[in-house]
Amino acid sequence: MTEINLGITCDMHVHVRDGEMCELVTPTIREGGVSVAYVMPNLQPPVTTLDRVLAYKKKLQELAPQTTFLMSFYLSTELSPELIHKAAAQNAIQGVKCYPAGVTTNSAAGVDPNDFSGFYPIFKAMEEENLVLNLHGEKPSVGEEGNDIHVLNAEESFLPALEKLHHDFPNLKIILEHCTTEAAINTVKEINKNVIDSSDIKVAATITAHHLFLTIDDWAGNPINFCKPVAKLPSDKRALIAAAVSGAPYFFFGSDSAPHPLSSKAKHIGVCAGVYTQSLAISYLAEIFDAQNALNKLRAFVSDFGIAFYGVSKTDIRSLDEVMIYQKEQIVPEHITNDQGIVVAPFMPGAKLKWSVKWSKSN
Repeated sequence: MTEINLGITCDMHVHVRDGEMCELVTPTIREGGVSVAYVMPNLQPPVTTLDRVLAYKKKLQELAPQTTFLMSFYLSTELSPELIHKAAAQNAIQGVKCYPAGVTTNSAAGVDPNDFSGFYPIFKAMEEENLVLNLHGEKPSVGEEGNDIHVLNAEESFLPALEKLHHDFPNLKIILEHCTTEAAINTVKEINKNVIDSSDIKVAATITAHHLFLTIDDWAGNPINFCKPVAKLPSDKRALIAAAVSGAPYFFFGSDSAPHPLSSKAKHIGVCAGVYTQSLAISYLAEIFDAQNALNKLRAFVSDFGIAFYGVSKTDIRSLDEVMIYQKEQIVPEHITNDQGIVVAPFMPGAKLKWSVKWSKSN
């Protein structure tokens, strides 16, 4: 096959920041072959009010009018069940993002994953409104002397918290975001082992493009590839690839594309965590699926499964244009920039990609 229709594509985990960075990267969502983008709320300060989420969405739509933006709140003590119900009534948000405090960029206002009980009224309201709880699934290493939590086991150490949340709120939709370990993949599989109909799925997982390429050796010493959660072992990468191409409806695409100024990536100390893949998102994925002889599974991974889990209606989508991938070699640029002097390094700069994207008007 030299040309494949992927339908209305979705990236269910996107960082577009704010300010000048937002102006640079937001238009690249469509350039990368994505129609629907679920936006993360970890700005400074975090997005925790209805006015703020509506203003943020309005700004994004002005920057990229053909892209559909799904919005989220940042889980914090500033939220209330009343706010959840009000936001849901206005279709202002599709979910709430949970960041354990201190685990990644702009997560200082996050929560303690050892005890979610204080947020149970929020989760109950979300369950009632059919909203999604998005979990950054890592247990922080700070605050517990001798807990032996580190970047390689922080995700696996978080998995009991995921299982408890699902047990306590069996009808709450939960996504374990950006899985990086075989243990996480196996946990999501186990939770779904008795699911017969895809409409009954309550726990799903997103998988990024960059984690399908990387292992620990690829980011150790290379700040462009450094993200949180970090890429793990070769066995973990194999498990992620197998899950992505499996056709299981509880695994779908969330890029976690997270741009940083190149100057923040070039630091000797305090390198920012985040990999920017947005401008070539679908092309990166096509490389992996092609190598696995699984291009026939790509549409479900980047379109069908995410739309179904979030319950996105065609009436909510701003453009019904469909994405085509076709064989045309392209070189990943060394950087992208704008007139304001913001410079961002994309994932795999200088690499050759076999697949390109184009848009086709829907029938």
